[in-house]
Parts: sequence; C-alpha cells; structure tokens
Amino acid sequence: MVGVPLEAILRRDRAIVAAALIVLTALSWSYVLWLAADMDMGGMDMSGFRMIPAGMGLMRPAAAPWNAIELAFVFVMWAVMMIGMMTPSATPMILLYARVGGQAATKGKALAATSWFAAGYLLVWTAVAFAATLAQWGLERESLLTPAMAGSGEVFGGVVMIAAGLYQWMPLKDACLRQCQAPWLFIQRHGGFRGDAFGSLWLGARHGAYCVGCCWALMALLFVGGVMNVLWIAAITIFVLTEKVVPAGRAISRIAGLGFFACGAWLLTDALL
Repeated sequence: MVGVPLEAILRRDRAIVAAALIVLTALSWSYVLWLAADMDMGGMDMSGFRMIPAGMGLMRPAAAPWNAIELAFVFVMWAVMMIGMMTPSATPMILLYARVGGQAATKGKALAATSWFAAGYLLVWTAVAFAATLAQWGLERESLLTPAMAGSGEVFGGVVMIAAGLYQWMPLKDACLRQCQAPWLFIQRHGGFRGDAFGSLWLGARHGAYCVGCCWALMALLFVGGVMNVLWIAAITIFVLTEKVVPAGRAISRIAGLGFFACGAWLLTDALL
C-alpha cells in the first residue's frame, strides 16, 4: 500500500515537469509563428530593406548598420527559437532527472530541483543564440542573406549544406550524439545526480554542450532555408528529435548527411555551370 501513493507522487511530479516543458515549447513556437507571420510580406518588393524580427513590421535600410535595438530583437528571436527547437529533444533527459529527484526526495535525500538542470541546458543554447546573432550580422554585412534572412546564393547554400553533410559523418558528431541518446549513461558518466543547485546547473550545461556538438551544423542550415521559414524550422526540429530518440538515429543521421552533401553539390554545380 505504501508503494501506491509513492508512485502517484512521482507520476504527479513528472506530469508537472512535462506540462511545464510543453508550455515552454508552445510559447516559444507561438512567438516564432508570430514573428514569421509579421515578416511575411506577401511578395512585396523588399529590395533595399531588411526586416527586424520584432512582430511590429519594423524595417531598416539594408545598408544601415545594426543598432542595439535590432541586435536585441534578433537575439531574442534566436534564443526563443533555440528553446522551441531543442526542448522537445531534451525532454527525456529532463524527465529522467525529475523522476530520480522525486525518488530521492521520498527517501530523505535532497537533490537540486529539476529546474536547475533544465536551466543549465537552456543557458547553453541561449549562448548559441548569441553566436547565431553575430553570425547573422556578419552574413548580412557580406550580403549573403536576403531580407527574409535566407541564403542569397547557391554557392553559399551549397557550401553550408556540404559542410553539414560532412559533419554528420564526423567522429565528434558520433560522440556527442551518443551522449544525447542515452540519458541514464550520460548522468552516470558525469558524476551522477547533484544535490547542489550549481552542480545540477553545471550538469545541465554539460548536456547542453554535447547537444550543441551534435546539432550545430543542423542549426547552420537555417541560414540556407531561411531563419524564419517555419516549415524549415519544424523539419530541423523533427530531425533533431528523431536522431536522439529513435534507435536507428545514427543511421538516419548518416543517410541525411549524404542527402545534405548531394544537395549542396547540386547547388554548387548549378551555380558554377
């Protein structure tokens, strides 16, 4: 009889964490969809201007340098988008942390709240968002992005796709993907569950770093298909999730790598002929 209420408590705690992750993901995607709708000019001629992802129809001359406000809007866009794209694939790890934390609490062993682990993970991807913001700024300066924030030429798109395809076959990709595919082994290999908030935050950050190592090249593809192309964003999100949770994820990753390489080679060939 004791086990029944205990299991009920653990299920309740996991349900709360799962609900929080669902709400966070839904809010992030709602923001992305709002920005995408705002930036859809319906075929309007945008030559000489660039859109600012603010949800308010803001535009600036393409030749004008970025200011602090535009930098902030672009960073928020990337940060929210990274949260929306990466939270689903991190959910198994976070729920495992919540489950073990709940079991430890019932035995009088205090572990840091699951929110610390999740915060560490998302902080790493927020740092990636800042790096992506700087990359977007640099690419726009070199006229490699269109006003719609997509690659402006076949050469650029081809090079990025070939690089992403090659990375899918790299040993570093393999090593990082293995860490993301096995939540329990990851925890064991990196010191186990933590009782202090900083330790839990650091563990979540380490998991986030492995996920960056696994997925950074896929995120670079956003600059090819369009940073605000919702279908492209959704396709990459689903692919990242599939890589991590499907048993044949490694094979899927390599097959996709061949596809990326072939598409990139086709774009380069078409541009150079």
